[in-house]
Formats: sequence, structure tokens, C-alpha cells
Amino acid sequence: MAHGQPRVGVMDSGEKRLNELGYKQELRREMTLFKTLAISFSTMTLFTGITPLYGSSLLYAGPATLVWGWIVVTFFTWFVGVAMAEICSSFPTTGSLYFWAAHLAGPNGVHLHHGAALGWRQLGLLLAYAGSQTLQSIILLCTGTNKDGGYYAPRWLFLCMYMGLTIIWAVLNTFALEVIAFIDIISIWWQVIEASESTGISNVVYAAILSVLVSQYSLYGYDAAAHLTEETKGADKNGPIAILSSIGIISIFGWAYILALTFSIQSEPKAQFGCQGRVQPKLLQDPSYLYDPTNETAGAFVPAQILYDAFHGRYHNATGAIILLFIIWGSFFFGGLSITTSAARVVYALSRDEGIPFSSIWRKVHPKHKVPSNAVWLCAVICILLGLPILKVNVVFTAITSICTIGWVGGYAVPIFARMVMAEKNFKPGPFYLGKARRPVCLLAFLWICYTCCVFLLPTFYPITWDTFNYAPVALGVGLGLIMLWWMLDARKWFKGPVRNIDIQNGKV
Repeated sequence: MAHGQPRVGVMDSGEKRLNELGYKQELRREMTLFKTLAISFSTMTLFTGITPLYGSSLLYAGPATLVWGWIVVTFFTWFVGVAMAEICSSFPTTGSLYFWAAHLAGPNGVHLHHGAALGWRQLGLLLAYAGSQTLQSIILLCTGTNKDGGYYAPRWLFLCMYMGLTIIWAVLNTFALEVIAFIDIISIWWQVIEASESTGISNVVYAAILSVLVSQYSLYGYDAAAHLTEETKGADKNGPIAILSSIGIISIFGWAYILALTFSIQSEPKAQFGCQGRVQPKLLQDPSYLYDPTNETAGAFVPAQILYDAFHGRYHNATGAIILLFIIWGSFFFGGLSITTSAARVVYALSRDEGIPFSSIWRKVHPKHKVPSNAVWLCAVICILLGLPILKVNVVFTAITSICTIGWVGGYAVPIFARMVMAEKNFKPGPFYLGKARRPVCLLAFLWICYTCCVFLLPTFYPITWDTFNYAPVALGVGLGLIMLWWMLDARKWFKGPVRNIDIQNGKV
């Protein structure tokens, strides 16, 4: 029997549901729960979310808010994850958010998810940038320090590292998914074993809100498991399990990593006058030196300076810091690899339904490896092109972080809201079913998503100038405007949502 045709007899429950939803099996369904969890976990990953944003979050309201903010964000993230798990159990397709919106919200909800692939690709951009930043710090410490004539990679070399990471991810994703799964199993053990006024913001509440941006960004990405459901055995059961397991693991070890970084900050000795006017030595914690461009790591990467201080202060060398930075860099590598996998699946799903230009090219599956290789390389090219501006303007990095989070997390809102308001008789539940709890769970999840998106649009520095302005609202407005214009002028005339490529009733494919 030809590959992709519905089989007679025993059929995988995920494939059976996929056929009911109108799609034939084209991708290779060989992923176990643990392998799917490995890719999902690597997409969230301990270091890739926390590390690049730790410095800016610490600057806003100090370590206490940063540490306890993780707990608060984790609590609300569980509501989003549970709501997503129920929908994934009912609709185990690679299209995930886009497909869910089409079925739960109807035609009007479909076009809102054209930005989903871009959101995933922008996240890959962030990891390529942060990975290059970490490598830049490793090279600096290996050749000395900023104070001792160490080599600080210039922008042209930074660009080469950025592009190199993106291309390597694309090459590896051109092979069978089993290869990626094996690498990401290594990723789990790799990461689990390791485990103010200068902003111009004087309002304590506002500063606290901004300080938990690192938690809000880091605790997303678990929908990667949903994008792999057409390649996962028993996806209607294992997809939801992988989503919730990813949240559980990152919640525990992510908090441990934040605690480890925070308690590794070294205090600086400063003199204070005693009650009788005598100078008395006292250790005062002053983290401002972490951002000083004249410090050992050039103030470019706060976690690198924290690690350097901790190891140099105890052992009088930077060897331990270099080793840990290499582990952090490895997590960026694994995370970017997994995100490329997920982004390509989003492009493939949209192309299968003729939802993007030149769909016939991007939906092609490699005849041997059964992966959407053309979609992989499209994502790589987009990542490289989007990354070029951030090498000139530092504030663009914050804007990219905000935009990818809004586009990524905002995509969760449509299917969750639609699930909350739809008539229960129109929903076919999968093995993971919330029953009467679905409305309160979905309501809390939807409100938290809305809050998260709003926070990422707020100004992050005062006074607001061209160099400190948060360009995320502008970029988001332009992006959504272009998508809506494209929809109104062209796409709505031919794109009608998911296209069935299998007819179960008549036995035709």
C-alpha cells in the first residue's frame, strides 16, 4: 500500500484522527513521547530564554522580583498549557494553532495565524543572536578579558557566527526527524545536569512588571509538541503529555537556574562611615558594574560577567566560567535546532492548505527523509534576512524579543478564546478533556495571554529617545497591517482555510 494512504486494520490513534480531520499521513510517524518531549523541551529550554534577558530584567527591580516573578508566571502558564493540551488532544495536526483557529473560530480566525510562522522564525533569530553573543563572550575570556587585551569579536564576525548557526540548523533539519530527536535527547541531559535607576524607571510597580519579562518569555514554546503531532505515535495522547511535561520541567529547573545566577552575583567592597565617623569596611551589593562597558566582559552579556566574577573570585581564573558559558551556548544551539524544526512544520502546514505564496514549493516532503526540507530552508533564509538590522541598533534586539513573543503567544489566544465560547456540542474531545472546567481554565489563560502581550509593548527605558524607544508596537502594527492588507486585497479570494486531501467516506486519497 502506498505511503500516506489510510490503512486497513490497526491504525495509530493519532493517524486515525488525522484522517478524520481530512489529511493523509505524509510525514513519517515514528516519534515516541520522550523524543517529542525532548524537542519541545529544547524549544523552551532552560538557558535560551533566561540567559539573554536576565541582565535587563535584573536591572528593572532587582533580584527579588526576578526570582519570585518566575513563580507567579509559572502559575498562570499552567492554565495556558492545560487549555492548549485539551485542544491538541482533539486536533493532533502539524498546523496546530493555525488549524485550531480554523476549526474553532471559523474562517475569520484563520488569517490571524499567517504570522505564526514568522513568530517562530523570529524566535530562531533571537536564539541565533544570543548564541553568537555567548560565543563572543567565550572567545573574549579564552583570549584574556576586556581589561587584559582579550579578543572581542567585531560586528562582521558576529554576523558570520549568527549566519553560521542558522545554516547549521537548516542542514541538520534537512535530515530525518529521528536525528533531531536524538540530538535533543542530549539537550535534555545537557541542560538539566547544569543547572534601577539606570533605566530611568522610578515607579516600583512598573519596574516589577518589566522585571518578569524574562519569565514570560522563557515559559512559552511548549506548542512545539503540537507541531510534531503528525510525526508522533499516539499523538492525541502523547501530544498533551509532552506539552504539560515541558512546562513542568522548565518550571522547576528554570527557577533553579535563576536562583543560581542571582546568588552568584558578587558583592563589591565599599567603605562606609560608622557612627563615630570611622571608616568601616562593609560589603554592599551593587550590580551596576555588571553593565559597565569597561568590565572584564565589556558589559555586553551580564550572565558572562556574573560567572566570571564567581569563578575568578574563588579560583583566580576564568576556566569555570568558560565551561559554563559553553554549556549555555550548547543550549542555544539545541534550542535553535528545535525551533527550526517547529517553524518548518508551521510553513509546511500552511503550504499544504495553499496559505502562503509558492505553496507548491514549500509543502514538498523529502522523498527519503520525509521532512519538509524546502520549508526548512525558507525559514533559514528569513531568519538571516531578519537578523541583519539588529547588528546595527541594539534596541532592535528588545523589539525582536517583544514582537516574536507577542506573535507567538498571541497566536495561542484565538483558539483558546474560541474554545471558551463555542457550544460544547460542536467540540469533539480527545483523550485529554477538561469537561466543565474548560471555561474557567480558558478564561484565565486568555486573560494572561492578553496581559503578556501588553507588557511586551511597554517602554523599557526612560526618558524615551530614538535609541531607547521600544519599536515593538510600530513593528507589530506594520506587520499586522501588511498581513491584513494582503488578506483584504488578495488572500481572502483564494485562501479558505484547511484543505482536505483525503476522503475517508469514499476511501480516496
